[in-house]
Amino acid sequence: MTVSSSTLLELAARYGVAAEFDDWTGRRTAIAESTLVAVLEALGVPAGTEQERAEALAAHDRQYWQRSLPPIVLGRSSVASSFWVHVTHGDPVDLTLQLEDGTERTGLRQLENNRPPYDLGDRLIGEATFELPPDLPLGYHRLRLRLAGHIVETPVVVSPACVGLPARLGARRAWGLAVQLYSVRSQNSWGTGDLTDLTDLAVWSAAEHGAGFILVNPLHAAAPVAPMEPSPYLPTSRRFGNPLYLRVEAITEFAAVRHRGRLRAARTAVNKRADRHPTIDRDAAWQAKRSALEHVYRVERSAGRELAYTAYRARQGRSLEEFAIWCALAERHGADWRAWPRELQHPANPEVAAFAEAHPDAVDFHRWLQWVLDDQLTSAQAAAEQAGMALGVMSDLAVGVDPGGADAWALQDVLALGVTAGAPPDEFNQLGQDWSQPPWRPDRLADQAYEPFRALVEMALRHAGGVRIDHIIGMFRLWWIPKGAAPNEGTYVRYDHDAMIGIIALEAHRAGALVVGEDLGTVEPWVRDYLRERGLFGTSILWFESDGSVGPPGQPLPAERWREYCLSSVTTHDLPPTRGYLAGEHVRLREQLGLLTRPADQELGADRAAQAAWLQELRRVGLLEDDPDPDQIVSALYRYLGRSPSKLLALSLADAVGEMRTQNQPGTTDEYPNWRIPLAGPDGRRLLLEDVFTDPRAAALSEVMAEITGHSVRAVM
Repeated sequence: MTVSSSTLLELAARYGVAAEFDDWTGRRTAIAESTLVAVLEALGVPAGTEQERAEALAAHDRQYWQRSLPPIVLGRSSVASSFWVHVTHGDPVDLTLQLEDGTERTGLRQLENNRPPYDLGDRLIGEATFELPPDLPLGYHRLRLRLAGHIVETPVVVSPACVGLPARLGARRAWGLAVQLYSVRSQNSWGTGDLTDLTDLAVWSAAEHGAGFILVNPLHAAAPVAPMEPSPYLPTSRRFGNPLYLRVEAITEFAAVRHRGRLRAARTAVNKRADRHPTIDRDAAWQAKRSALEHVYRVERSAGRELAYTAYRARQGRSLEEFAIWCALAERHGADWRAWPRELQHPANPEVAAFAEAHPDAVDFHRWLQWVLDDQLTSAQAAAEQAGMALGVMSDLAVGVDPGGADAWALQDVLALGVTAGAPPDEFNQLGQDWSQPPWRPDRLADQAYEPFRALVEMALRHAGGVRIDHIIGMFRLWWIPKGAAPNEGTYVRYDHDAMIGIIALEAHRAGALVVGEDLGTVEPWVRDYLRERGLFGTSILWFESDGSVGPPGQPLPAERWREYCLSSVTTHDLPPTRGYLAGEHVRLREQLGLLTRPADQELGADRAAQAAWLQELRRVGLLEDDPDPDQIVSALYRYLGRSPSKLLALSLADAVGEMRTQNQPGTTDEYPNWRIPLAGPDGRRLLLEDVFTDPRAAALSEVMAEITGHSVRAVM
């Protein structure tokens, strides 16, 4: 159904809501009027009738002219930009720019602006344009406008024009392990992989095989109550971490716990349970670990440790307080704040403060968990760098959060709660995807000068030499799905990508870190050019690199034509490991779950044709002979990555050990045990971390990565 209302189309355009888009096949698709109305209402804009639309357009004009300064002013180093100022028509403009270091600049150059004044009713408003100088230092500054009787301020963000490569990466390419940490535990873990296991994996891959980084799944916080959400991409908070990843014995105060033997016995019991359970049981692991952590928490801290804890609390400020309060409330009222008593449903309510005051120990326990998690994350990064990694840990930033979780509660004023984020149909998810996550409201983000987003990026880079940003194209536009609608009944909403990418670039520059954007799916062609211009890396998955077509089953794109500033790998966590992919498991699984839109034999036929084309490409470049076994094919595929100019290459740990099963099937929740598959070899036998370190297949494939990137430790020896 096409939209006939010109006022609705104009209103949608002003708020960045798409009335049409090009789908994954290149077909122009119109958006239903009902979708536009629902999405605008999620942005706080009533648009159901012509009168509401006309009033909303007039209100949009008034809001613009009532502002004396933009909500945020953006600049890039060495590039002049401009901003507008609104004052009563005929009044002088008195501007001061206060830099982050405290110094001030005046005398900003005014540019020509011939826009006529706007009649606000009681007065005429004039608009002037000023230049933001190109020589401003990087950082967060303040622009001040002196008016009669008061001063108006707005933040100024000056970001690097291009992030560039961290100096520590050097001129050579780097390779790293891509790890789903929860899936690989050691003999001393508590039922799931933890941060000590991450540290040991980093040291092994760096010291033995010259790895330059270790890419780990999002370590974001899950709700501290059962059932614990298994997906690392649907966290309760992206601002804080999941204590499930703590190694209890690595906390300083553990040494002073009485009856430590009982805690070790509890660890043994939960590991035996994990051995018997076919999938990962986070609830059992957390129950045992939480009990042990309570014992450690009660140990008196030294004076120095107490100072460190106090400093951590001060540094994290109100966001830590709100998160800890939410966790304590969740333990009493459940993990979905929307079902709590009404007076507890907003962090600013006095009843929330009264609860925190009445339950100080419960709240403090969750603050403390984040502090010791911060400690162990710091240690993991330090150990990775000391082992020789150029980047160390590469963190992973999920797209969004659980709508009932801690961040949605604390940040509800900047989230659109009447819609969910997702993706339109594409080749591998032909029904579309609903991620059940509330997206940022672009207008509210701007009103808060992107401060919540800045804090999120800063946290993601705090303990890492790099960050992978899932679905980075969501910084440009994001697929919004109205409540109750199917995934294919949504539309795109645009964001100020200059602001969001600029903040990412500035935070990465300050951290000396590298940024990888996962830019797969339906992507506007110019977006990848923009990311490259700003110095952010893209993502290439071998099976999706086709020549002149959108995704498989096109002809393979020759390696020399791949992108240079890119993290390239053979597979991803949303596909089976390579051995499983070669066996067609991704097609069979989607058929079994009813996720295909065409007959399975057609799907399998197309997949076999795509695989045959890749095998032919491997033979063409001399990496594969006739009648290869699966290990030889997997090795050849990774060697093919070495033929590309990509500066970063990733080896999936699942591929390294020959795992067959996928960790996640998009478009499902409990239909498949997503994010609950323990690491195993090709025979299905579960592997511990100690097994990985002695596994010939893992060593051989890791050495392939070392050789093709010029980091072979064996060659040096």
